[in-house]
Amino acid sequence: MKKVTKATYLKWYEDMLFWRKFEDKLAQVYIQQKVRGFLHLYNGQEAILAGALHVMDLEKDKMITAYRNHVQPIGLGVDPKRVMAELYGKATGTSQGLGGSMHIFSKEHGFYGGHGIVGGQIPLGAGLAFADKYFKRDAVTLTFLGDGAARQGSLHETLNMAVKWNLPVVFCVENNGYAMGTSVARTSKGTDIWKLGNGYEMPCGPVDAMDPVKVAEALDEAIKRARKGDGPTFLEMKTYRYRGHSMSDAQKYRTKEEVAEYQELDPITTVLNIIKDKKYASEDEIKKINKRVKDKVSECEKFAEESDFPEKNVMYDVVYEQENYPFLAHKPQ
Repeated sequence: MKKVTKATYLKWYEDMLFWRKFEDKLAQVYIQQKVRGFLHLYNGQEAILAGALHVMDLEKDKMITAYRNHVQPIGLGVDPKRVMAELYGKATGTSQGLGGSMHIFSKEHGFYGGHGIVGGQIPLGAGLAFADKYFKRDAVTLTFLGDGAARQGSLHETLNMAVKWNLPVVFCVENNGYAMGTSVARTSKGTDIWKLGNGYEMPCGPVDAMDPVKVAEALDEAIKRARKGDGPTFLEMKTYRYRGHSMSDAQKYRTKEEVAEYQELDPITTVLNIIKDKKYASEDEIKKINKRVKDKVSECEKFAEESDFPEKNVMYDVVYEQENYPFLAHKPQ
């Protein structure tokens, strides 16, 4: 694994802080009804993405996830202004404003969504890995899913095929404790989700996902294994979300005291404390980073606000149409 250096910690701090503030801004404009539909925020889970990016080969590796998907494409290199514009439904967005919150996508940067169907991305992630193996592209796909999706049949079908075919894929369960609003303990007798991998003789294990170093170490091993041709790995990233499942979540299933307890483990604060303890940056330098992040978020908001909505015809232009489709009855001419 690449060494975790002073530069790594400074990058992690700035990146994770930007992701957090970017989504805080989204929450704010959502309340103002500038962003519509569903909105699922990543607050608290940033160490997973930070650790993953540290060990991925961004020239060829891929990532796919569910609907909590705003900051991943930004980390992979997508312009954050375009991501925010997409949430606003603007023509300058990543999908011309037609995808919205749950459907960010960028083939150019190896980000394949953004999927609204629970567990829908799991077989697609294995499919991407199958294509890479078939075409000998030496690439690995990180397939992320939530703890709720671990109960979907699509996961088990996919794990079986992935291990049988030795696909270069890493399955990462982002276990933030409550799925849509129900704890793992209430949905399953076994609460160690990672043990599902044992049923398929697949390497598996838990990861302290509030620490980007531990995430990087676990993923580095799994990615190297996949790249060597030794097949998939199944990891349970033990994390926590500070906001609700979505903006409409009243969060009655947990206490404020529990949230406050986990906020003591905030990955951004943890990384910042290491920077201070090791004197990687002075207070002035940290303030400059904070200001840079604030200014960058403001630029994204301004860009989204000032962009135009797509023309109506765009919506029709992207709908697939096949003339003389054989299974449709046609009236005689």
